[in-house]
Amino acid sequence: MPRPKRNVLATVEDTLTPPDELSESQTIARVTKAAGNNLYNAELPGGKVVLVELEAKFRSTIWIKRGSYVIVDTSTLAERENKIDGEIVNVVRDEKQWRKMSYWPIEFPKKSSAYDDKSDGESRVGKMPPADSDE
Repeated sequence: MPRPKRNVLATVEDTLTPPDELSESQTIARVTKAAGNNLYNAELPGGKVVLVELEAKFRSTIWIKRGSYVIVDTSTLAERENKIDGEIVNVVRDEKQWRKMSYWPIEFPKKSSAYDDKSDGESRVGKMPPADSDE
């Protein structure tokens, strides 16, 4: 039997608003790859790649794509003797709002879109590549 809808909506609502502050053992990380069975490889702000597990309340409720951001707690699984380095305790869904927080790491700069690239004065989005005769 599936979870009641109110539980699913409450879990989703928790991911929309960022917390006021993070504990000492929590940090924001970027998901680099799904390892299977609710395990993910995530890159910490220093560049270290860790294996993290998705918390039980998010399983079958929230899907995490490669390149998205999560909050990893490294102290929750410290007592277990395995290769998992931490647990995903929250998922960043409204990235614009989360970036305004003081704890957002500077190692994760905002991705620029194709529309922001104005290096040669004119955007090439939606245009054909130059032909050999045009050069």
